[in-house]
Order: sequence, then C-alpha cells, then structure tokens
Amino acid sequence: MSKSDNTIVITGATSGIGLGLAEAFIQEGWNVVGTGRSTARLQATAERLNAGGRFLGVTGDVGRPEVARDVFAQATARYGQVDVLVNNAGIFTAKPFVQFTPEEIEENISTNLKGVLYASQEAARHMSERKRGKIINITAALGIQPLSGVPALLAVALKGGINQATRALALELAPHGVTVNAVAPGIIDTPMHSPEHHATLAGLHPLGRIGTASDINAAVLYLARADFVTGTVLPVDGGFSAGR
Repeated sequence: MSKSDNTIVITGATSGIGLGLAEAFIQEGWNVVGTGRSTARLQATAERLNAGGRFLGVTGDVGRPEVARDVFAQATARYGQVDVLVNNAGIFTAKPFVQFTPEEIEENISTNLKGVLYASQEAARHMSERKRGKIINITAALGIQPLSGVPALLAVALKGGINQATRALALELAPHGVTVNAVAPGIIDTPMHSPEHHATLAGLHPLGRIGTASDINAAVLYLARADFVTGTVLPVDGGFSAGR
C-alpha cells in the first residue's frame, strides 16, 4: 500500500494489543509512532513491522510528562502532524484489594492514569490547533462491569475512570473538531494470559471465546475514521459487560 499522510501515535506498541494495532495501521498505509520502555523491543518491533520510514519508536515511560512531550515532538518533526492518539499502554494486576502493595498502586496509577492524561494533553494541544484529530483510549470491560470472580479493583477504578474521562474530554474538545472515544476490551489473546487459562477465560464471555487482536483492530480502525462519533465507550468484549 502506498505511503499515507496519516500519522498515529500508539503507546505501548511493542506487545499485545499495541503491537497488533501497529501492524494493522502499517498495513493501512499509516505512519506509526510507537512507544515502549525498551529500546531493544522497539527495534525488534520495527524489524517485525518492516515498515521502513513509516515506523518511529520512542523509548520512555508514558507516566512521565516529558515523555509525552518528546513523543509528540518527534512525531511532528518526522511526519508533520499527529492525526490519532491511541492510549494503549497499560498494566493489569488482579488480586484481592487488601493485598495491593503501595508500589503496585503507584505503578498502576502512573501507567494507566498518568500515561493517558499526559499523552492526551499533548494531543489536545496539537489537535485543537489543527481543528482536527482523534483520541482513542483503550480501557477495559471490567471498568464497565466488575466481576465477582475477578478481583481487580485498580483496573476497575482506573479504567472505569478513563471511560468517564473519555466522555468529559469529548465534550471539552468537540468545539475544536477533536473526537475522543474509548474501546473497552474483554479478555484478549495476548501474552498477558497464558494459553492454559484461555478455556476458563472464554467462559466469562457470552460469545464463548476470548477476543483477538483483530477484534480490537477493527474497532480502533473504525473510530480512527469516524468523524461523527465522540464520547463513546465501545465494548469489544464478547458480551462481557452486557450482564449475566
């Protein structure tokens, strides 16, 4: 496919959902700016994508504001503009609430909340000036519907909060021509989940299977093209959040 003038920033692009998104957008001809904590893993991602100059890796912790500034500075220097930001970087810790350590709480807040806020601030500034752009947050179905068998209060609190923040920011940025939406995945087949647990995890979804990267890709590609959709949290969860 010919080179596109469109550029997307994907945080946490070296594995799982983020890597799947990077592959999908490269195939669509987009320029992709991917973040990760490891330079070596970003280099491996670039080699895997075989995208030539259409992939730019930026190393850093998205929970730090200077990293968000650097990402957008490098993206605009290389490609001229950023059309879409996907806030994908995240960690998931499942355990009883009283067992969370202060370190785990701080780590989850840094990546899952601060990482979204700082990157979104940079995107909002850049896109508002251009009067166009899209911010897409990857949250979680658990943020819509907690499950008694999955004790994960931090994910519920932080991802659920980002779901609401998505709606609030959509209203704030609408006059500037910027849309803000979220995709709330169920359990997705990524390295986060061991294959031996897939059958059990599939039972949590009314459709009877866990999701795939292509399921998330389809939703994000749709939102990246949808100009009249904003403030939406789109569950891609096999019915997980619909109820029991």
